[in-house]
Amino acid sequence: MQAADAQRVEAGIGYAAAASFAAAVGFAVFHAVDRIADFPLMLGTAGIAAVVAYPVAQLLLKLLAGRPRPFPQPIFDILKIEPVEIDELLLTESDRLQPDREPAPLELDDVLVGIAPDSRVVQLFDPSAMPTPGQLKARIDRHLDGVTSHSPPPDASEALFAALADLRRSLR
Repeated sequence: MQAADAQRVEAGIGYAAAASFAAAVGFAVFHAVDRIADFPLMLGTAGIAAVVAYPVAQLLLKLLAGRPRPFPQPIFDILKIEPVEIDELLLTESDRLQPDREPAPLELDDVLVGIAPDSRVVQLFDPSAMPTPGQLKARIDRHLDGVTSHSPPPDASEALFAALADLRRSLR
């Protein structure tokens, strides 16, 4: 934001604050003379009070704001900076990637001990448990035709909880 834009925004906020104060004074005077005068006199008194309160509020805001002061900024002397050599952060020839050398393959040799035959965690990736293309097509056709199965899907939350507990025990 430019400095001129910031000054315009601040001035606008000051005008709005003074107008709010003048409106509050006018409202208070309107209700203060409620029992003493009739409606036109109440309106006139409130208007005069608001007109007098606006410049007073503007003056108070200017007095309280004071002079604009720049933010204190320390002097940044570039001559005081000393170069530092850190050997452990420098790259050497051994750090370069060799385009002809392939990375070592990732071998997973952590085998789960005691896999249950009905373990769903392992069966998620079992190729023999995957449906055939014909079964998938039949399932998609049933879905597109709007045929719903009458039996609700089985609740396997307890089996999943037990499988996760077995997995946690085997990792300890």
